[in-house]
Amino acid sequence: MCAAKALRIQGTDNVLIAMAPLSAGDIVEHSSGTLQVMEDIPRGHKIALTDISAGVHIMKYGYPIGHATVAIRKGQWVHTHNVKTNLSGKVEYQYEPLVPRPLELIPELPTYFDGYVRENGDVGIRNEIWILNTVGCVNKAAEMLAKMADMELRGGGIDGVYHFAHPYGCSQLGDDLQYTQKALAGLVRHPNAAGVLVLGLGCENNRIQEFRPFLKDVPEAKIRFLALQDVEDEFEEGMKLLRELADYARSFKRERVPLSELKIGLKCGGSDGFSGITANPLVGAVSDLVVAQGGTTLLTEVPEMFGAETILMHRAVDEGVFENVVSLIDDFKDYYTRHQQVIYENPSPGNKDGGITTLEEKSLGCTQKGGTSPVVDVVPYGMPATKPGLSLVQAPGNDMVSVTALTAAGAHLVLFTTGRGTPMGAAVPTVKISTNTSLFEKKRNWIDFNAGSLVEGDDIQTLAASLYNAVIDIASGRVQTRNEKNGCREIAIFKDGVTL
Repeated sequence: MCAAKALRIQGTDNVLIAMAPLSAGDIVEHSSGTLQVMEDIPRGHKIALTDISAGVHIMKYGYPIGHATVAIRKGQWVHTHNVKTNLSGKVEYQYEPLVPRPLELIPELPTYFDGYVRENGDVGIRNEIWILNTVGCVNKAAEMLAKMADMELRGGGIDGVYHFAHPYGCSQLGDDLQYTQKALAGLVRHPNAAGVLVLGLGCENNRIQEFRPFLKDVPEAKIRFLALQDVEDEFEEGMKLLRELADYARSFKRERVPLSELKIGLKCGGSDGFSGITANPLVGAVSDLVVAQGGTTLLTEVPEMFGAETILMHRAVDEGVFENVVSLIDDFKDYYTRHQQVIYENPSPGNKDGGITTLEEKSLGCTQKGGTSPVVDVVPYGMPATKPGLSLVQAPGNDMVSVTALTAAGAHLVLFTTGRGTPMGAAVPTVKISTNTSLFEKKRNWIDFNAGSLVEGDDIQTLAASLYNAVIDIASGRVQTRNEKNGCREIAIFKDGVTL
């Protein structure tokens, strides 16, 4: 028997969070006293603070996260074996706007970063050349070209030449083909890419001539096109075009720009029982700091808003945005039912291992990445974010698909919180933030920043200022993220349709 600590997040909660693995008989200390543990409980999992009758709400974060399916005794483990979601189908929503809390500025924090001002006024935080293919058939040719070009062109103002493989663009129809085209167009448009070579084959559904109309707003000097079936030697021709793009890219130099030009994606993956206690609230605090400076933050993972969606809906700046948030939520529910899938199947096995029991619990933790800022817009998949402030981006919870959607919406970098760890990264710098210190210490080659210290005595305002400054350093090119150093840069495109 030993003494350990447990956390009660809100005064109305009827569960505690185990701060370390517990054994039957352990005595845990919490804000309201002590409690004897009745059975072994993993770190990050929930302990019943009181006796809970069958059918009674399980309360965490001050909200119901499900209900007890059987009577749960004080000190017992509270998880999937005795808790069930309260969620079912679609819901009727009413707009009940909240009075926004004034966002606080911290005077000593920077109000600018050093970026690249592009020809059309957009600002990038990297000066790279990207090779984007219209169809998966040319992935390997694009990969070989990127390696050749990177060896020759990197340096002298060029941060690197990168290719992003995907399997789509051929045998796709209707909306599914448009998802591919819009996502790729968003990447072509991205200001971190000073120059883009669009590589096609020539016989695919997404041929270059079909793709061009999606690129009308891209400066001509930034983009080159090459259909491999049209040339004798694709490597010779490709290198010629890439050298032209490199000459154009070298015309840009870093210069001081206001923080209002910065766009940050907000993402979580491999969440655990600490995600909604440490890393997600920390990212939410940084999001509020960026928005207060006139910047843009982008929240996605729509299915992981289910159960907490009203918190975002009531923060909509007006009734039109509220209706767009309702449509965003309902459209994803329809997507699930159209494919005869259970809407509330989430959380994932890894989430459950980490202590997350229901989708409500996951969503209440997930949405904290959006801080307290008003919701100013809903951005359709593959389209650019155009309004400063916090916007919601249409995309699923899948890590690679959602970070690609954030990138296509214009996110310069992504703040990615994780309790279990992952090496993956977006096409843009991806800042991995651990929810617990043990992950940070175990996976230092994956993790950029530790939020676990918040349960070890650190102050959230102080740590938020530290993460904010780290973001400025990354945006200004003074620091590379782990995913950049490790070469973990990938895309994945949303698919919902027939393949011929």
